[in-house]
Amino acid sequence: MSSVLQSLIYPRKGNTGRQSSWDRTGGNQDYVPIPQGEEKVIFDLEGPAKITHIWCTVSSPQPYYYRSILLRMYWDDEETPSVEVPLGDFFGVGHGVASHYMSLPLNMVTRQDGPQPYSAMNCYFAMPFSKRGKIVVVNQTGADIPNFYYAVDYETLEELPENTLRFHAQWRRQNPTDGVLDMEELKRKHTRFKGPLEEISSLKNLDGAGNYVILEAKGEGHYVGCNLSIDHINPVPNVTWFGEGDDMIFIDGQSWPPTIHGTGTEDYFCAAWDYPSYKYDGPYHGISLAEICKVNGAWETPGAWGGGSFGYSGKWTSYRFHLEDPVIFHQSIKVTVEHGHANSLSNDYSSTAYWYQSEPHQPFPEMLPVELRMPLTTKESLSAYCKSI
Repeated sequence: MSSVLQSLIYPRKGNTGRQSSWDRTGGNQDYVPIPQGEEKVIFDLEGPAKITHIWCTVSSPQPYYYRSILLRMYWDDEETPSVEVPLGDFFGVGHGVASHYMSLPLNMVTRQDGPQPYSAMNCYFAMPFSKRGKIVVVNQTGADIPNFYYAVDYETLEELPENTLRFHAQWRRQNPTDGVLDMEELKRKHTRFKGPLEEISSLKNLDGAGNYVILEAKGEGHYVGCNLSIDHINPVPNVTWFGEGDDMIFIDGQSWPPTIHGTGTEDYFCAAWDYPSYKYDGPYHGISLAEICKVNGAWETPGAWGGGSFGYSGKWTSYRFHLEDPVIFHQSIKVTVEHGHANSLSNDYSSTAYWYQSEPHQPFPEMLPVELRMPLTTKESLSAYCKSI
């Protein structure tokens, strides 16, 4: 398969087009309003065709509107969407905020001095369809959206090969995850500084049954990546690091052990030794959000694993894309990760999985109501973290 740059020397069949929010009067009001509780169709086209790029930006008076606005996509007149994800999570950043980062298929463009209320969002995943493609934005913010700007670029095609897979994306959340240990009891039990860590390290997970589930799908296709958002509200006493949970991917109904078994959360996201870089963006993997909660002047626990008492507190989003190494499945796939070593931690986990598969797809879990999608406030997150650390 030729690279993107190399393929530009060959002519392409079809035609290029765009559906956007440009001002039909010729003015500069290049947006559409979306009343509270209503849906807005921003793309609707007969096929065969392929979406090549999506750009959008939005302003809203509501907090965390990146979580309360939903994005849905439908291919070929299907009744249930192939994509159903909160807006910010779809474009690669969780917790209801925007954060500047760059990856190959997705990015957000905004100020680079921490989480932001506004951003431009871009997606370059190819999204083919044969009969019809439709994208819907759902306003569940609790107020009218005054300005939603968008542009969806596409190519019309003479035909779509019969075996062409369809793009899918799915969001999940578990808050909190079902940790196997009580951290308050762990603190009372151990008087030595490293006692809690040593007990956690001795735990075993030999079936993956309690893992956090990123994706569960049936059909034929390939998994191409995810983002994973963690609010670290339940640290091991004296240990600020939230990782160590192994990724486990069960393909085509595999029993334990799966053929894809990782060595730690940070390792799956292509880092090592915790997240020493903190926020960074690479084309295939990175950390799009690292919002550490820290009390200025607070006493730091000497020797705590993870950069002092607050080293890995707060809200994080990591991403990994399997663009060069898609995970192939023929019947089914279940992508999971432990929440802490051997599922020891009870943290706030949410994720977006991206994959291509044949239709029909398995019904998605019911989308959480908007109040259960909202992130914890910084105060709530820090309070829970400090109680446990």
